[in-house]
Amino acid sequence: MVGQPGLFDLDERYAALSATGDPLERLSAVVDFEMFRADLDAALKRPDRSKGGRPPFDSVLMFKVLIVQSLYGLADEQTEFQIRDRLSFMRFLGLDLHGRVPDARTIWLLREQLTKARAVDALFARFDTHLREKGYLAMGGQMIDASIIEAPRQRNTDAEKDDLKAGRVPEDWAANPAKLRQKDRDGRWTLKRGRRKRRPDGALMLEIATPVYGYKSHIGADRRHRFIRTWSVSNAGRHDGRELPGLLDRRNTGAPVWADTAYRSAKNERRIARAGLVSKVHFRKPPGKPMPEPRQRANAARSRERSAIEHVFADQKHRMGLFVRTIGLVRARTKIGLANIAYNLRRYVFWEARAANA
Repeated sequence: MVGQPGLFDLDERYAALSATGDPLERLSAVVDFEMFRADLDAALKRPDRSKGGRPPFDSVLMFKVLIVQSLYGLADEQTEFQIRDRLSFMRFLGLDLHGRVPDARTIWLLREQLTKARAVDALFARFDTHLREKGYLAMGGQMIDASIIEAPRQRNTDAEKDDLKAGRVPEDWAANPAKLRQKDRDGRWTLKRGRRKRRPDGALMLEIATPVYGYKSHIGADRRHRFIRTWSVSNAGRHDGRELPGLLDRRNTGAPVWADTAYRSAKNERRIARAGLVSKVHFRKPPGKPMPEPRQRANAARSRERSAIEHVFADQKHRMGLFVRTIGLVRARTKIGLANIAYNLRRYVFWEARAANA
């Protein structure tokens, strides 16, 4: 018969996890999550407990739950299960085998409270300040790009789509509040275009365009450390170039701004110049004419620098499994903002380990 695990058995399991390289243990060792407490407490506004009642979970513990959820791309129900199931999660959160575990409803409620308080911006700024204090200044210029973050597809009729595009609520939805709550009115369809490849004879193959539904994450990352420094969220149909003004980081010690042709416009060029920065935005190909050779070379050089930002999105969408499961732009912004914080936390662990091994 298998007996109950003892204290030393649990210690041995934790030691084995540490020996194999627990990434959450490294995160706990490098990041002091207490730095977020003031912003969390201000956003959550916990009620007075003088009348008694069950004590709420600690705000920092719950924030760490959201970070774990973002790092591993988990839904609320999956997060609850994995906390109960995985020792590495329990150790990171400071929970024991016999203690209370936040359930899916509690996790959802915390994220809702942060959303209503618009607290993610303050939390992101808090950690960015910490990075600067630790010497990780935004350096070497900035790279700007956007990527579509998919959300559950909406099965709407053509009439409903027309109403949404016109900013109206379909009559059937307005008459059914339960249905309206489950409908995402902010996400949009767009086409995700693949790169055209060449056949063996040199001719271009047909372009493949895939329809996708969801939102768009816009980020600005510094070239030296590849931390996300500025960010915004829009529906998937919004043009990338319209988000440029809010993404320019004037605190970057380098002047260059790298971006693809979606950001090339006379208005954006003036915005970059007024900010005291230097445009390294890709040149557009003239309609019906070949690209001049000097501009081809300039674009090739700019691509080598700009391509690093693709790694940020690849990390979030593939390793972290970023996917918007919430409804509406405001909630999507919280979800993507938390993913940006989680990415920067892990990137910080990387740089600290590199400095320790130097």
